Amino acid sequence: MRALVIDDSRAARMAVCRILKEVGMETDEAENGVDALVKLQTFGPFDLCMVDWNMPVMSGYDFVKEVRRNAEYSNVALIMVTTENEMSQVVKAMSAGVNEYVMKPFTEEVILEKLDILGLKP
Repeated sequence: MRALVIDDSRAARMAVCRILKEVGMETDEAENGVDALVKLQTFGPFDLCMVDWNMPVMSGYDFVKEVRRNAEYSNVALIMVTTENEMSQVVKAMSAGVNEYVMKPFTEEVILEKLDILGLKP
């Protein structure tokens, strides 16, 4: 399984990638939504995208909307990983097409639980 970790924070990308690699996923990284879209177009659909909401250039929310507009990416699981913790933001993200939502700071257990819910844990 291949996962794309999208976050403008290098430390956050490293933390999420470490967890995903521990369960056997291949990982790639992007610093914002535009970089992530380029990776999708270049390397084809990933099985999973872990997306931060607040990023420069293109937000994670805008990335999610763009991905969900493209039928080629309909099977990509999207997990929003963000500091946005208001219920209205959770609802907005879910309405845009995310499959799960994780609030920062997160634990490894929370990430693993979300992967399990989505059937992505080998």
